[in-house]
Amino acid sequence: MVPTLLGVIVCIFLITRVLPGDPARTLAGENAADSVVEKLREQMGLNKPVWEQFVDYFAGLLRGDLGFAWHTGRPVAEDFALRFPATVELGLAALAIGILVGVPLGILGATQRGRLADHATRIISLLGASMPLFWLGLLVISIFYGSLGWMPAPVGRIADTVNPPTTITGFYVLDSLLTGDSVALASSLSHLIWPAMVLSVGATAIISRMTRSAMLEVLGQDYIRTAQAKGMGPGKVVGAHALKNAGPSIVTIVGLELGHLLGGAVITETIFSWPGVGGYVVHSIEATDYAPVQAMTLMAAVIYLVVNLLVDLLQPIFDPKVRNA
Repeated sequence: MVPTLLGVIVCIFLITRVLPGDPARTLAGENAADSVVEKLREQMGLNKPVWEQFVDYFAGLLRGDLGFAWHTGRPVAEDFALRFPATVELGLAALAIGILVGVPLGILGATQRGRLADHATRIISLLGASMPLFWLGLLVISIFYGSLGWMPAPVGRIADTVNPPTTITGFYVLDSLLTGDSVALASSLSHLIWPAMVLSVGATAIISRMTRSAMLEVLGQDYIRTAQAKGMGPGKVVGAHALKNAGPSIVTIVGLELGHLLGGAVITETIFSWPGVGGYVVHSIEATDYAPVQAMTLMAAVIYLVVNLLVDLLQPIFDPKVRNA
């Protein structure tokens, strides 16, 4: 993990430095005098050689300093602390939908291999995996908000007329449940479910395809045929034997999808004006502000690495072969 993380840090820094645009000029304005721009460049440390800027950046990371967001006037860590719970809530909701829909679809496709249900689930998975999120999000807003009026205005985590719940975890739905605020719960759920469904489409497709593949491999094993020959019911064969042994593969892909959802919610958050880290990074890109972009990319890499590690550590729980090795 350490060499990978170091490589990511170097790549992040170099890529942001070759992007077009001058952060100092953007912050000062196009009509600002050159002396003002040069003073801003000095304050931002952009007048130093690139290698010296990297040393300062890396030293800051070692101290836990993610940098300063010039377009908000606050440290990046403070901005992330305010917005990260919203991103996590959206990502976890999308993952829950992906699991609740994807796993049953995969099981259905495997148990009905070659039949109409299998073909239908494979088509659904293919469409979900190839669906552009920006197009799907705009389509959902156009139909369910613009035409049918089934969804609230796609702005924020809760209605403007409703007070947010008392902050305990930073997750509006969970905090509403913990504080017994039914009004905030209904409003936060109505705002969460639509972007979560859009974000979950890709995860649902991947989980469904991997579940089907893992189940087909297990269903072809001799012990499954033995259980069927003994008269064990289809439900027990699938639930007690096949799904249990396909579990390690399913857990692996679910873990990887969690990292993908948390790190890749930028498009969904932007379309639904969701106040998470993704929308914050988009504004940072528009302002040519390096630090938030670097911090978001680094955070996404760390999430992937940590989730991969956790998945590896969980393998012995689900796979006796690994546990007994």
